[in-house]
Amino acid sequence: TYTGAESFWLSNEGQKLKVWHISGNSDKAIIYFGGNAEDVSINIPQFKALFDNYSIYLHNYRGYGGSTGSPTENGLVSDARALFDHLQDKHAHISVVGRSLGTGVAIALASERRVHRLVLVTPYDSMVHLASTYYPFFPVALLLKDTYDSLSRSTGIDIPTLLLIAEHDEVIPRRVSESLSSALKAEHTTVTVIRGASHNTIETFSTYEKAITTFLD
Repeated sequence: TYTGAESFWLSNEGQKLKVWHISGNSDKAIIYFGGNAEDVSINIPQFKALFDNYSIYLHNYRGYGGSTGSPTENGLVSDARALFDHLQDKHAHISVVGRSLGTGVAIALASERRVHRLVLVTPYDSMVHLASTYYPFFPVALLLKDTYDSLSRSTGIDIPTLLLIAEHDEVIPRRVSESLSSALKAEHTTVTVIRGASHNTIETFSTYEKAITTFLD
């Protein structure tokens, strides 16, 4: 267990989902969707330190961190919806933070629900575009079942959105992130490049912490 955090179970589509909760001092909330195979509980100390005025919910995907089932795009988006709907009446507004894979889940949720603010950490425009940068000679659009097409969903995003991009992201090429940022409505979108950061170190930079706390304050 973590000091100041507790977990609860949410049921959806026959699956049990483990959600970590950090109680805040206000009726504002943040939901966090992590990266691929990430045990989101590792983020508890940092989130607790950065957002002591928020209630924070960190959601373990199906098949990870104690949650049952296996992860599919439809399943993860359905679970995100279920968690948001479960929390909606408890909070005046709910902001959403997605990281890496989780940016696709976060955008899907924000395109369907009344999210207050949206933070996308090391985002991509679609899994098809991302995969094609690694396998340019394979028909990845035909092979991928889960496309996480954030580009098409971005047209439904009408809320303040922050993209945090690692300068030296070795997993998600800059052009894949910038394709998404250029599709989002310019008047709602802020893009911050974290200098010196790589895909897996971005959250360790003080510039990252300052950008995310300023945006969500």
